[in-house]
Amino acid sequence: MGERCLCNDSINNVGSQARVNFGGANQPKGLGGKEPNMFIIGCDYHPGFQQIACVDTDTGELSERRLAHREEAEAFYRVLKQRNLSVRVGMESSGHSRWFERLLQELGFELWIGDPAEIRTKRVRKQKTDRQDAQLLPCLLMEDRFPRIWVPDAENRDLRQLLWHRHRLVQMRTRVMNQLHVVPLNEGLRRKKALWRPAGRKELEAIALAPCRSVLQNVLDTADIVSERYITAGSGCVFKKKKP
Repeated sequence: MGERCLCNDSINNVGSQARVNFGGANQPKGLGGKEPNMFIIGCDYHPGFQQIACVDTDTGELSERRLAHREEAEAFYRVLKQRNLSVRVGMESSGHSRWFERLLQELGFELWIGDPAEIRTKRVRKQKTDRQDAQLLPCLLMEDRFPRIWVPDAENRDLRQLLWHRHRLVQMRTRVMNQLHVVPLNEGLRRKKALWRPAGRKELEAIALAPCRSVLQNVLDTADIVSERYITAGSGCVFKKKKP
């Protein structure tokens, strides 16, 4: 059983708006280092929409909304930017949110990514809904109990994605090469790695396979495409070391 969230006691689950009780004061000045005019948003993120619970720390007002992706969500956060609000958004680590992270970075809003397993242990109620998940996040943020995790920056993630893509291409090339090795073995030729040198390639292409000739040529073309166009292009993946 996780710790009790103080904010839940003051949330009226009947309406879409309520008021959060900050321990007897509506002005949470100095609470966890938060500024009085900060806008705290708990975001239960899904690929097609997000359920949010927003707390205005200046008034203690809680509001809830369901935002469709992407137009409605973008419009909502841009309005907050126009109001010159200091915004902090908390959400669980999730996929398919790259565009959302870029949007918040563009607007200058803070984004805190939390560990889903840790957040799950802090949930008091056994019942789980999108609305309750969103309500929990601003409580954890304001009580300084949000299990924030480190997230690599956009450049680092792009390099990781490129490296993973290159790894999959190497696996693809290995499967193709293993498939081609069987062809000369069936014809009494055993060349191992020499099969991929110019002389071995000529021997492989010279094998008469009658109706299977077109299949062999397609496999050779696939190996060439993967090796030359993609793997060579991705061989410059180098991670930048973090400065001490």
